[in-house]
Amino acid sequence: MAIILDGYHLTVEDLVKVARFNEKVELHPDALKRIEKCRAMLEKKIEAHEIMYGVNTGIGEFSEVVLDDEQVEQFQKYLVYNHAAGIGDPAPIEYVRGAMVGRINVHAHGNSGIRPIITQTLVEMLNKGVTPFVCQKGSVGASGDLAPMSQIALLLMGEGKAYYKGELLDGKEAMDRAGIPIPGLKARDGLGTINGSNVLTAMSAIFLYDANRWLKQSEIAAAMSLEALMANMKPYTPLLHEARGFKGAIRTAKAIKKVIQGGDLEEGKLKVKVQDAYSMRSTPQVIGAAHDALAYAKSQVEIELNGVGDNPIFFPDKNLQLSGANFQGTPVALPMDMMGAAITMVSVMSERRMNRLNNPALSGGLPPFLTKGAGMMSGLMLSQYTADMQIVEQRILSMPASIQSIPAAADQEDFVSMGMNTAIKNFQILDNAYGVLGIEFMAAAQALDLRDFNFGKGTTKAKEVIRKYVDFLDIDRPLYPDHTKMKELVKSGEILEEVEKVVGSLE
Repeated sequence: MAIILDGYHLTVEDLVKVARFNEKVELHPDALKRIEKCRAMLEKKIEAHEIMYGVNTGIGEFSEVVLDDEQVEQFQKYLVYNHAAGIGDPAPIEYVRGAMVGRINVHAHGNSGIRPIITQTLVEMLNKGVTPFVCQKGSVGASGDLAPMSQIALLLMGEGKAYYKGELLDGKEAMDRAGIPIPGLKARDGLGTINGSNVLTAMSAIFLYDANRWLKQSEIAAAMSLEALMANMKPYTPLLHEARGFKGAIRTAKAIKKVIQGGDLEEGKLKVKVQDAYSMRSTPQVIGAAHDALAYAKSQVEIELNGVGDNPIFFPDKNLQLSGANFQGTPVALPMDMMGAAITMVSVMSERRMNRLNNPALSGGLPPFLTKGAGMMSGLMLSQYTADMQIVEQRILSMPASIQSIPAAADQEDFVSMGMNTAIKNFQILDNAYGVLGIEFMAAAQALDLRDFNFGKGTTKAKEVIRKYVDFLDIDRPLYPDHTKMKELVKSGEILEEVEKVVGSLE
C-alpha cells in the first residue's frame, strides 16, 4: 500500500518502508493544491520584481546581488552546478531515497514555491526506481544538505548520474528508460529542491529504525548472560523501576523478564548472590536510558520530517515570504549525537558482561574463558580483544559533531551543524555495535551450553538461532568466521524476530 505524503504524517517507519523496502508513494491531492497555490503567488511576486532571496538574488555572501529577468532563469542551473560539490564514495541508495521522501514531504506543505512538476517528478523517480548517484560526503548540514541534494537536482535537468534497475547510468538515460520526462529548472525550483537537511535526516531516521532493533537485541543478549551468570533477578522487578519513573528502565526490565520467563532462574530455583555487580543489575537503567534517548531523537527527527525545512519560506495566505534558517540541521544533529553515544554506552556494558562470562573469578563456576580445556585451549579469550577494539573505535566516534562548526562562505555561514558527520559516524558506531553484541551472544550461548538447568523460553530460542550459525566451541578453532557470522546475524535481526514469536513484543 502506497505511503501518502501530505506534509504532516511521515513517520520513521514510513520512510524506511520507502527507502529500504521500495514502498510506493503518493502525493496527497490537498498537498498538490497547496503547491499550486504557492507557486501562483511566487510568480506574481516575480512579475512584480519583488526582491526574494534565492529567487532573484544570489545566495550566501551574494544575497545582496539582484538578478535581472534573464539571469533568474539561468541562476537555478548554475546554483545546482555549483553546489553539486560532494566528494568520494556514493551514499547507499536507501539514504538517497529517504532524502527524496523527506523533500517531497517538505514540498507538500505548499511553502516552498517550486513548480508542482518538480515534486511530481521526484515522486515518479521514487516509484519507478530512479535513484540519483550522490556522494556521501560534502554537506555541513547548515543551508541544508546542499551538496548531496544538488546531485539529486541534477536529474531534474537530465544531468548527473542515477541508478536504474541495478545499473549506474547517465541521468538522462536513466530518466528516459524509466519513462520520466525531464522537467528542467525555472525560478526557485533548484533552491527549493536542495535547501533542507533532508539527507542527514533520512539517514538519522534509518539509523533510529536499526538502533531500536539493536537495543531490543541487547536486551535479549543481556537476558542470556544473566541466566548464564545466575544473576539475582530482583533488580528487574518492574515495581523497583516504576518507583523511580524512567520509562526506558521500566520497559527494559519488563523485556528482560519476558525473555527469561519459564526458566529456573526466573522461577527462583537457583541459588543466587544477594547483590550482583553493576553490569548485571543496572542493565535496565543503562539500556533504558538509551531507549529514552531514542524516543527523544525520534520525536525530533519526525518533527523535521514533517516540517518546512527550506529557505525562503512562502506563506500564500498572507502573501508573504520570509527568509530565515529553517534549513539548519542542529535540531536533528544534537539528539543524534546523543544517540551515537547511547549505542556506545550500551556496547560498553555488553562487553563487561562478556568479561564476566570469561573470567573464572567472576563467572559463578563457569570454566576459564568458557573452555573445557583451559591451558591447552584459550576458548573465547581473544573474542574479548575483538570486542574491545570495536568499543574503542565507538568511543572515538562518539565525540559530538554538532560542536565542530567551521565557518564558511566568507563568514556568511559562520555556524554550521556538521549533522552529516553525525549521521555518517552513527552508522559506523552501529556497525561496531553489531560486532560487540554478536560476541556477547556467542559467549552467552557458549556459557549456557556449559550450564545444567532450564532456561527461559526466549533465551532458549535465541540460543537455538545462534547455534544455526555458530557451533559450540569444544576445541579451539579460528574465530573470525564465527565473529563475522554473529555480526551479520545481529544485523539481520533474526534473533529478535524469532524470540518475539515466542515471548511477544519486547516494546
